This record gives sequence, C-alpha cells and structure tokens, in this order.
Amino acid sequence: MTDRLEAIRACLQQLAPLELQIRDDSHLHAGHAGARDGRGHFSVRIVSRAFEGMTPLARHRAVYAALGTLMQTDIHALSIDAKAPEEEQ
Repeated sequence: MTDRLEAIRACLQQLAPLELQIRDDSHLHAGHAGARDGRGHFSVRIVSRAFEGMTPLARHRAVYAALGTLMQTDIHALSIDAKAPEEEQ
C-alpha cells in the first residue's frame, strides 16, 4: 500500500499543494465489492492555490485529472477535501 500512497502523492504534486494528507481507508472496506478487485479506498486533504476561484466540483475534477489512470487501476473510492489557502484561516 505504501507504493500506492506514494503514487497518489506524486500525481497530486502537479497541483502544488501547500498541504497534502493522504490516508488509506481500505481496511475499513474489507469485503466490499469494489475492494475485491484490489483497488483501494483513500481520503485526500489538499490545500492549493490552484483551487482559488474554483467551485468544489471543479476542484474534485482537478484532483481526478491529476490522478489520471490511478482512478481506474488503483483507486476504487476517493474522499476529497480540497481547499484554497484562504479557506484555511
């Protein structure tokens, strides 16, 4: 799983995060239909200037785009908390 976390981290670097937390929640979904194919469940908290002026939906789309094929090969479910820096005050 460490390899997956590092792959996710590497992909999200293109968003120039000021803060990035990634948590593997796969153990909470053991036996779940999506978990049977070997893909994982993850939570991401990311703060980036790239999100300034974006709607929440656009932020999620930016995260999905940054993750690219990992969404089909390694990630079954992703919880996203994406913020611009000014929202953290």
